Amino acid sequence: MARKDSLLTLHERLKTKRDDLRSKMSGDAKFQNHLPSGVGDTVDTAIAGEHREMNSKLKAFESRELFQIEKSLMKMRDGRYGVCDNCDKNIPIARLRALPYSHLCINCQREMEANGYTDEDDFADWENACDMESRITESDIVLKDLDQG
Repeated sequence: MARKDSLLTLHERLKTKRDDLRSKMSGDAKFQNHLPSGVGDTVDTAIAGEHREMNSKLKAFESRELFQIEKSLMKMRDGRYGVCDNCDKNIPIARLRALPYSHLCINCQREMEANGYTDEDDFADWENACDMESRITESDIVLKDLDQG
């Protein structure tokens, strides 16, 4: 019964964290639209660029975290929360308390990391992909670039 009570507590923590992240991310988007651009000297421009870069990285981290939380809440609805995705054994409550959106037991996590795999491999970085796409113009690509032979 103690595991079930702990899982219910973790469910509430995950919902609260999810709601906080959603609220923060929507607030950040509104704030981002109000930032001045193109005003000031070179130092101001450099500082603004650094702020945008840092905010972008923070948003990417928060987005990955939100994805993991949503995945955990879905697993709760399906009755699979707290079970390792790799070995199907129960993930210890202590691990779930430390990282409520963990989907692997500590042994499987270590094995995955030793093999060079991380949770980030499951999360596509569409923001950077779209950013890169927008920087490429037709003049950047020439027929020679496409020739493999």
